[in-house]
Amino acid sequence: MKYRGLQLDRFQEQAIGHLKEGHSVLVSAPTGTGKTIIADWIVDEALQAGQSVVYTAPIKALSNQKFRDYTRLHGDERVGLVTGDLVIRRDAPCRVMTTEILRNMLLGGEDLEHLKAVIIDEIHFLDDRERGTTWEEVLIYLPPHVQIVGLSATIANLHDFAAWLTFVRGHQVDVVLEETRAVPLDFFYASRETGLCTPPDYHQRWKRKRGMRGGWNEGRGKGRGKGRDRKRDKQRRGRPTRRTRDTDCFEMMADHGMLPYLYFVFSRRDTERYARTLASWLHTSLLTDEEQVRMDARLNQAAGELGPALDSDLRQIYSMGIAFHHAGLHVQLKSLVEELYEAKLLMVLYCTSTFALGINMPARSVCFDGLKKYDGTRVAPLPTRGFMQKAGRAGRRGMDDFGNVVIRLDLEEYEEYKPLLDRYMKGEVENVRSSFSLSWNSIVNLLKRHDEDHIRAIVDKSFLAWHLSKQVDRQIARAELLETEPGEHHRSKNKDLKEARRLRRRASNDEGRCWQEFQGKVGFLQNIGYLAEDNSFSAGAKVLQHLQISEMLTTEAVLAGVFEDIEPETLFGVLCGLVSDLPRKSERNFKLTREDRRLALQLTNLVRGDIVGTADEMSSYESSWCPDLIPIGRAWAKGDSLQAVLMMIITPTDISGDLVSCFRRAKDLAGQLRDVYSDMPDQVAMLRTLIKTVSRDEVEVVG
Repeated sequence: MKYRGLQLDRFQEQAIGHLKEGHSVLVSAPTGTGKTIIADWIVDEALQAGQSVVYTAPIKALSNQKFRDYTRLHGDERVGLVTGDLVIRRDAPCRVMTTEILRNMLLGGEDLEHLKAVIIDEIHFLDDRERGTTWEEVLIYLPPHVQIVGLSATIANLHDFAAWLTFVRGHQVDVVLEETRAVPLDFFYASRETGLCTPPDYHQRWKRKRGMRGGWNEGRGKGRGKGRDRKRDKQRRGRPTRRTRDTDCFEMMADHGMLPYLYFVFSRRDTERYARTLASWLHTSLLTDEEQVRMDARLNQAAGELGPALDSDLRQIYSMGIAFHHAGLHVQLKSLVEELYEAKLLMVLYCTSTFALGINMPARSVCFDGLKKYDGTRVAPLPTRGFMQKAGRAGRRGMDDFGNVVIRLDLEEYEEYKPLLDRYMKGEVENVRSSFSLSWNSIVNLLKRHDEDHIRAIVDKSFLAWHLSKQVDRQIARAELLETEPGEHHRSKNKDLKEARRLRRRASNDEGRCWQEFQGKVGFLQNIGYLAEDNSFSAGAKVLQHLQISEMLTTEAVLAGVFEDIEPETLFGVLCGLVSDLPRKSERNFKLTREDRRLALQLTNLVRGDIVGTADEMSSYESSWCPDLIPIGRAWAKGDSLQAVLMMIITPTDISGDLVSCFRRAKDLAGQLRDVYSDMPDQVAMLRTLIKTVSRDEVEVVG
């Protein structure tokens, strides 16, 4: 079967066949295998039938890329983008949007009669600790006639996940599994001591080195073998081997013809630092003469478009075929880097995890600077799924016979990382687990629209409730067996009966746990006066139903009158402080005014108060408040340029993208407040004007 002139792979044909039958599909395949062709096919089908289709993605970079792709394929008028902070052609038949926006549409009862399908890219995000509940809500709330196209990296409990989806959707959800990559991967470890090695060769060298040293306690007087060169040992003692650097990896990979490559770093600062270091270390461009001409032409054009954002240092780095990419980067610079990469004008790109997530930009090779990253609470090893998602960027279909995956790994680190590396090499991926916990906004909106029985049915459809019900069935079945045949399972009768009682207690605790959590949250809202005993809305719930950002803190601020009687520009600064934070190691280049300090104290007291604190604890969320963003948001609302605003902060990395994201989210929160104050015309008019004022320049750029 061919589609758009391409011969489809078996799994692509299989998935399209299921969709033709009216089923939903869950497609699990390695990164770079071609899952998105299935999404493209259902978009074509919907548009040709005069129906609508929605594409959702977990990150804005992927949403923006799909918006650009579908606009090129189907034309401006047929494609829209709705990401909360950007709305372009909201009523277009093909809409690209964040999962949160779709959830809000469904909760608001928006008419979706003509919606044929919803594509959920990276559907395994359902187990994301902070955002996963939104994925479950979308799958539960969508009308039964809507087909789901779930695209996923490889997950361990795939069929279990699909069985739950079938239960939730009320129609067949077929599993399409592809385990073979179109371009196979070769793995290497890299260190200054070993050079570039395959894992087995590296292991042998490690064993030999370990044997020579008698362990890794060099310099501590322990474990020295009798046959060692004691003079050399004395010289080395206390002088650790220099860590293998990214420039060492560059030399090895360049010597083996592995360019271009992506170099994954888990620090924004390091992406910039490494790129600048490599550019100064090389002294000469990595581009051919023809590529250099194309690069110079594009940079000349970009200089006029970006102005001061593209300074001479950056231009020099790019012109050498080197760049860096992270979420905090200036929106237009990020877009330029992606364009240069797609045009094959970048030979080395230092990037963070966001570049691996869904964006269709493969390389000949991928290199990992490390295997641990901060996960929001601690520095932890990369899950196998996360590792393979990044590694899967290696190997360009139709261009490379193999993709190269290089891990920077010093011999001293190997013993610590070996179990993790073994898991990666075996492809032992993790299960998708539910993080289901309804937000306060979802709770009040469900109470507004449905009776208790209907809400109970919704909660019981969650992946967590489904999993717990299966677990309860197993526990009760085991307990019954022990009670029926005590003493016949290699234990005493008393032990079997004791174990049966324990299993029944666990089953009792697990049964209805999700509903109990929901009732607990409703009880809390009643206790603080947001809901009456009959669940009718008091002022708090009436405010909360409109707020999806910093829900409880913003609601408390509204009830306390924080947003009234302050200048619009200062209000925008306060909203910035509610939706974002300044990066660590940044310093402010300004002082807070007396009014700023008063507002800061008011919000700080609310954050530390019992209501917000208890709400955060119950929902595993931490409300944040950054007073230093008040003057920054105010400057933007007064018309200052992004460059001028950036001068207010001293920071080691580019935070242009962070600020733009902050301004966009603050604008979105202003829109939610406009709904809150719908019965106060003056406040509504002020917020409308404010939203229009801040919607300019970089805040309006799709990037």
